[in-house]
Amino acid sequence: MLVLLPPSEGKAASGRGAPLKVEGLSLPGLSEARQAVLDELVELCAADEEKAREVLGLSEGLRGEVGKNTELRTAGARPAGEIYTGVLYDSLGLATLDAAAKRRAAKALLVFSGLWGAVRVTDRIPSYRCSMGVKLPGLGALNAYWRTAMADVLPEAAGSGLVLDLRSSAYASAWKPKGEVAERTATVRVLHSQLVDGVEKRSVVSHFNKATKGRIVRDLLQAGAQPASPADLAGVLRDLGYMVEAQAPAKAGKAWQLDVIVTEIH
Repeated sequence: MLVLLPPSEGKAASGRGAPLKVEGLSLPGLSEARQAVLDELVELCAADEEKAREVLGLSEGLRGEVGKNTELRTAGARPAGEIYTGVLYDSLGLATLDAAAKRRAAKALLVFSGLWGAVRVTDRIPSYRCSMGVKLPGLGALNAYWRTAMADVLPEAAGSGLVLDLRSSAYASAWKPKGEVAERTATVRVLHSQLVDGVEKRSVVSHFNKATKGRIVRDLLQAGAQPASPADLAGVLRDLGYMVEAQAPAKAGKAWQLDVIVTEIH
């Protein structure tokens, strides 16, 4: 099983250990593309703070993020699973998983990134600021840029197993599973169910969508679940206590959609 995750906008501070080694990151087929984005981002932030802030979409209060980007080559690195914070990662709680679940996480989780393309949670990276929605002056829109680099690398990473795609739309646009890979891919939508005048009403949740997805990943890792298909995944999630409705694709070459229904938002 390969689980595709979005990064978090907020990140923990860089570490105090050895700095980044681009060539040491997982998915070495992305190394050249990673180096190109890194070079342009560092150069942009070092040359013109105001322009960099505009390109990165940063408010005045986040001006310090530009300076942080200038030090990406020398800042101490730490595992990506420690760098990424926020609602999804808080609910996932990588640090509190048992040893076996941590080993599963190292193999199964892949975090998408505007700067790195995609990394394993064990890959050592510095803290940075560069979303997939950024359009760099030289390389252009990063989601489009990464599509070319990922076209060969990601299908190989997906192997022959289930792909659980929990990415937000901006990151999902950087690589879309196709063909038979798509047919064994499941996306997840979290719906809040409420009774209004005796009639069930469902609505898509946003902020708490991330928390639910984090809990789903944690529960799958802790259970050691290895569903072979989207249909199997729906069954596993039901066994774990989730209310799930599975929607098979209407035609070949498309992903499944799993609706996870929640009655309480927390």
